[in-house]
Amino acid sequence: MSFAEFGILYAILMATMALSRCVPLFALRGRELSARVVAVLDLIPVAAFSALVANDLFQPATWTSGSVWQALVPLIAAGGVVAIARRTGSLIMCAVAGLVFYLVLGAIAL
Repeated sequence: MSFAEFGILYAILMATMALSRCVPLFALRGRELSARVVAVLDLIPVAAFSALVANDLFQPATWTSGSVWQALVPLIAAGGVVAIARRTGSLIMCAVAGLVFYLVLGAIAL
């Protein structure tokens, strides 16, 4: 692909991204959204974060590598973080606990 072709493709993609992000903002400006739409839109960050976490927890390559323990390390660490989250409700404590669980379990798995 030449530089000119790449530039054209890049410009088209930038325009598409700008339109898909800006047009809804301008079209909905000043309008009141229904409570149901707002509730659905509030779920977008949770769904995006869940997809990222699930992608890291269930990597097919770790399950086919032969070491089941190494594949279970992220799942066990996530379970520990859920327990800490239910007990404390603190985001900082969850992050620290997740790092500690993952490092300790990863060291044991070696």
